[in-house]
Amino acid sequence: MFTSSEISNPRTRRAFMAGAAKAYLGVNFLSGDLMAAGGDDRKIPLRKNPAKKVIYLYMSGGMSHLDTLDPKSDAPSEIRGNLSSIKTSASGVRVSEYLPKMAKHMDKVAVVNSLHSKQGAHEQARYLMKTNYAKRGTIQHPHMGAWFLKYEDRINEQLPGFVSINSGSKEAGAGFFGVDCQPLIIGKPESGLQNSKHFPGISDTDFMRRRKLSERIDQKFQAKYKDKNASAYTAIYQEAVTLMRSSDLKVFDISQENQSLRARYGDHAFGQGCLLARRLSESGVRSVEVQLGGWDTHQDNFQRVQSNTAILDQALSALIGDLHQSGMLEETLVVLTTEFGRTPKINQNAGRDHYPKAFSAMLAGGGVKGGLVYGKTDEKGSEPVENPVTIGDFNATIAYGCGLPLDQRLFSKNARPFTVANHGDPVMELFS
Repeated sequence: MFTSSEISNPRTRRAFMAGAAKAYLGVNFLSGDLMAAGGDDRKIPLRKNPAKKVIYLYMSGGMSHLDTLDPKSDAPSEIRGNLSSIKTSASGVRVSEYLPKMAKHMDKVAVVNSLHSKQGAHEQARYLMKTNYAKRGTIQHPHMGAWFLKYEDRINEQLPGFVSINSGSKEAGAGFFGVDCQPLIIGKPESGLQNSKHFPGISDTDFMRRRKLSERIDQKFQAKYKDKNASAYTAIYQEAVTLMRSSDLKVFDISQENQSLRARYGDHAFGQGCLLARRLSESGVRSVEVQLGGWDTHQDNFQRVQSNTAILDQALSALIGDLHQSGMLEETLVVLTTEFGRTPKINQNAGRDHYPKAFSAMLAGGGVKGGLVYGKTDEKGSEPVENPVTIGDFNATIAYGCGLPLDQRLFSKNARPFTVANHGDPVMELFS
């Protein structure tokens, strides 16, 4: 039994409520308005040593699989162009010549070359990849990072549990989970966390005096009207104040890193975003997303892909190398994915068009086997011919890697049941 003083602690209280709900109601309890029905439909076991953190790298626009992770050196020129593949640190694994730095780290990486879906429109495909559900006007589904935060407490209570870098405010976020799982959005990684200080001329004493007055007004309003939106606003405000006063605020300031290290990640928003992601993960942020756009290559595919892969190759190789050297890669799952691939046949504008029938992704760390290629497309990269992987399967693999219960059903406010990976099946072969 818990003592009254123990129950006053938020984490202990949560455990107490979870036990009571399971014992008397037959369901599991989660924070907020959600209840979780126990589900073990497929008897998928929880992972024993799951990843504690996720760094989610999203290639917005549809990264060409043929010009990055699934090159077809023996295909005719109308498929491969003039691009060749190169050997890597993993025996038998080849990547595009555009990825020379990452080639040295492929022994730490698992490539999935058999992803496929039926969604070929950017917005809908991006939403599907990030949430695992089709986009609908009636409900907002949670990002995979929000699911992680819903099931796991924050590691560092002074920092947000989910941070999104370079992605914008219109991307998938907390969905129906509410403000507790909403990502903190960072627009420019080199600028750090903006608006995190008092206005000039306002002392800390004056600020806290005004804050206490505001709290008293809020309490009276909430006691009278019991408005959930007002309560959510108060919670966000309090979190912001906590972060402003935290000694961990400096983690957002990448100027504290030496210039040679910053240069190794690259003088661009994605590279500096990956550096910030590493710093945030080191400080206990569970889920960090970093986005790199510019992959919608309907025209001049090879020139544009070469420019983008130069950015990706530099930043990702630096990130993987640093995480590996520090030992953090063992507890951090690094995900690289996109909404769909590009057409195998080069179009009349020297470009490649949308192509959801086959594309590639990559996983590293968190117990993922390195030096592995899972799945295979045909000789033209037009469709999977071995071990096809749906978006649901890929997201189930991420969820399994993080130790999330794949079959547990959470009910939204209108009593609709959802699971983290929408019943996708994890690719167990990717884990050691």
